[in-house]
Amino acid sequence: MQENWPTLACPSNSGSTFWAHEWEKHGTCSESVLDQHSYFKTALTLKSKADLLQILQSAGNNMIFFIVLIIGISPDGGFYSLSTIRNTIRNAIGYSPGIECNVDEDGNTQLYQIYICVDTSGTNFIDCPVFPNGKCASTVEFPSF
Repeated sequence: MQENWPTLACPSNSGSTFWAHEWEKHGTCSESVLDQHSYFKTALTLKSKADLLQILQSAGNNMIFFIVLIIGISPDGGFYSLSTIRNTIRNAIGYSPGIECNVDEDGNTQLYQIYICVDTSGTNFIDCPVFPNGKCASTVEFPSF
């Protein structure tokens, strides 16, 4: 879990508080189908199916531009089009993600969370019935971590 689902909180810790929060907030909704161990195992399996960081970083390799500028979407503090982020993920997995943003201390809109919905078995991606109110600008910063 520390390698595949780390906490990026400051100060860094073992992750147990973060994982407990994830189970309480999200995992308990699946208790009728998945126990705690199965929930995290299923989540990691889904993560490997939709490696969002890899999908975004390889975005430039899958796009053709009139001006030759091929770069991926990386957590480098750069600014990226929200529609490009959304379309890149949709093209890779077949479903539109929900995207949530926050604002940093300088007032920049940052990419905060990306949501991908799954069916009740936890095995297939689906269209999300509701998207988060992410308050994203049309261009967002992908902060480094």
